[in-house]
Amino acid sequence: MRNPMLPGSDEAGVEQKERVSIVDFKMVTFSLAGKDYAIDIMKVKEIAKAGHFTYVPNTLPFVLGVYNLRGDIIPIIDLRRFFNIEVPEREKDALENMLIVSVEDQPFGVVVDVIDKVVGIQESSIQPPHPLFGDINIKYIYGIVESNDRLYVLLDIDRIFGTKVFAYPEKRTQDLPSAEDRVPGNVSVATVAPVEKSTSQGMSSLEAVSSQSYVTEQKSVAEKESKPQVSGALKEEEFGGPDADFGFIKDGLQRFKSFYTTEVNEDWVKRRFDEWVRKKGKDSYQISSEKDAEEFLEPFYSSHTGGFWSKEYSQSLYEALPANSAKQICVWNPGCGKGYEAYSLACVLRKKYPDARIKIYAQDIDLLSISNAPLLSVPNEIASSWYGPFLTQGVTGAYSFKPEIKEMILFEYHDCMHTNTMPVVDLVYCRDLISFLDPSVQKTLLNDFDEKLKGNGRVIVGENETLSHMANWSETMVGSVVIYGKQ
Repeated sequence: MRNPMLPGSDEAGVEQKERVSIVDFKMVTFSLAGKDYAIDIMKVKEIAKAGHFTYVPNTLPFVLGVYNLRGDIIPIIDLRRFFNIEVPEREKDALENMLIVSVEDQPFGVVVDVIDKVVGIQESSIQPPHPLFGDINIKYIYGIVESNDRLYVLLDIDRIFGTKVFAYPEKRTQDLPSAEDRVPGNVSVATVAPVEKSTSQGMSSLEAVSSQSYVTEQKSVAEKESKPQVSGALKEEEFGGPDADFGFIKDGLQRFKSFYTTEVNEDWVKRRFDEWVRKKGKDSYQISSEKDAEEFLEPFYSSHTGGFWSKEYSQSLYEALPANSAKQICVWNPGCGKGYEAYSLACVLRKKYPDARIKIYAQDIDLLSISNAPLLSVPNEIASSWYGPFLTQGVTGAYSFKPEIKEMILFEYHDCMHTNTMPVVDLVYCRDLISFLDPSVQKTLLNDFDEKLKGNGRVIVGENETLSHMANWSETMVGSVVIYGKQ
């Protein structure tokens, strides 16, 4: 009788053939500094060679410029420089190997050393990332793949480019670590499930900006009465209404939108919670989905977020800014997003301080937004508004900001968790960012504000955020703008 387990048996042959034939994941492989890497083929639009890139001022070293790809202007990122891999000095117009990738329908050119081939694998063979693999931060690694005696580092291209949605299909994550087990990716950011485990790897997504565990300590009534409450997540009993369920509201905001309830936003959360209960009713006010969290937070965001400013707001800000005769004025704009805020702020500052040399450090962790910000276009209807004196019209009729405005802004890919080397500043303009940071990170950032701000400097936070709970800040309201100065 034939042994079914022998190599020559029909059963063994069928089993081996099935294992070989199951290819449900393909990746494009390439090398960086002699090491093998890969990207999901579904993220790659095409492979190209190019060399003449148009330089864009005030961008980080890994942004080589922009490239005209059949009429589409796309940013070009040198992945080697992004990962701090040493590369030889580039010769002018030298041809580079590029992967044209797509992130949220935005094409990017990614420069690598050598593009190898397409490799098909079984999806379940993808192993969890490990810091021993590759010379790059583990948060940018989706997994490790072994194929034909070669080990590939599979990159998480969405996290690298700061996307807000973790775009890999649900089924692909079943055999991989959960978001809680993986190193977080900020703000923009800058939006994945909140990370709850500690790490020393750093951050890259606004929504996963904290890596510290969120632990609720059970304390006795005596301990609560004897110890003052410090800044941090609020207790359920501090709120009116259904106290027992408020914890679920707070946890829902943190889980689905990485929104942390602290003294910075306590007053707004109280008001909004009461409105929410009245609107939803006592039986259906819990936050159980991202959609619920977004609806709850809809009134939170400051006016003109992600867009151009109205004349009224720009005038209020102009009047709120203090007189300053300094020859050089520095501004810190963390969480600048796509650049609307930085450009609008630059216009107001130029009007307020016409003789000063102004520098705005506009920072965000959303690489997609930061890369495109220097190319921000201006609609025709905006040209006839208060922005008019700060715009110029090109030969095609399109409007853009004048060079003197663009030169005021330095767009930087930077996580506010990391060390900041910029000089002391006259103004910190940071709207709606603080509330999306872990309480411990909020404290660190506010300390940075205090350390980096000049004695006569000012801080502006979100319209529904406040620093009034901190003894070292004084509050002044001018029109619709609340501005803080040092005590």
